[in-house]
Amino acid sequence: MEASEQRAGDPGTETTVVMSGGESSARIQRAFERSLLGGDRCYTRQRAAELAGVSAERAQRLWQALGFAVDPDPGAVMFTDGDVQALRNIAALVSSGAVTPDMEVPAARSLGRSMSRLAEWQVSLLNSHLLDRLDAAYAGTDPTDAEVDAFVGSLLHDVLQMVEQTQMFVWRRHLVATTQRNIVRAGGEPASRDLVVGFADMVGYTRLTRRIEADELSDLLEEFESAVATVIAQRHGWVIKTVGDEVMFAAEDPADGARIALALQESFGAREDTPDLRVGLAWGPALARFGDLFGSVVNIAARLTGVARPGTVLVDSALADLLDTSGEFQVRSIRNLRVKDFHRLRPSVLRAARP
Repeated sequence: MEASEQRAGDPGTETTVVMSGGESSARIQRAFERSLLGGDRCYTRQRAAELAGVSAERAQRLWQALGFAVDPDPGAVMFTDGDVQALRNIAALVSSGAVTPDMEVPAARSLGRSMSRLAEWQVSLLNSHLLDRLDAAYAGTDPTDAEVDAFVGSLLHDVLQMVEQTQMFVWRRHLVATTQRNIVRAGGEPASRDLVVGFADMVGYTRLTRRIEADELSDLLEEFESAVATVIAQRHGWVIKTVGDEVMFAAEDPADGARIALALQESFGAREDTPDLRVGLAWGPALARFGDLFGSVVNIAARLTGVARPGTVLVDSALADLLDTSGEFQVRSIRNLRVKDFHRLRPSVLRAARP
């Protein structure tokens, strides 16, 4: 929208006030909050805790674990009816035994991180759309708060219904996929299991970010994430996480992990406009916890990625031994490497076997 201005003409000419982009964003934000959170903020921390049936200290721990700030002023009004219900639901999960008391905060933290990332990209898509639609609906005028609320509520009703249905289905699909590959001990304790863990990162990414514009960087990261996700999923692996120029992935079968690594190199090696990749793989017991993996196998794979040459795949000795006799791959040992925390790491270069 145009900047806030007054058009003055001859005496009697009507004055038009036009909202600035900043004013529009602020008013949309307020309308968003009222629409999505079930009303205005109306409770202090203490009152919200009382209504949820938890202590104020527990409510604060959970709220911060979910990723939200807590006003240090105990009299600050910052919670809505929806917030109170969320605290009730978490407490009910613990009371039911579905979540143990000691896992309450870690579970909330994991949920908060996942939802925060999801919300970031959704809002980036919705922001410009909302502003454009509001501008078209009230061009040259100054809509009331009630009109902005009605506009945002109507738009969100249609959009959120589709988004929520899609999110719910994808979440259920991931539940099925995760239970198929997850092992738990009696009593619900997570068990480590042997996996291929891999990392792939773009060579020279830091230098590249200094030379290209923000929109070019955005396109590059989108292309990278899209390409690696496709390659990994097609070969029976799964993405653990992406951090900027690096992806962490896993596979249950050693051959699948090797195929993923070689396919990633083949995919990016054929492109002239993208950086080369370095890939490191390791095989061993990994502990799955809140969507992430932990253990020496993770550290070894990360170290191998850091020392790999551009366009190559390095594997640890455990994985090399499993792949060497398959006939599908070539595994060539190289000199021992001294890397942080692993003084005698014996890696091998992985290639596809020649026909």
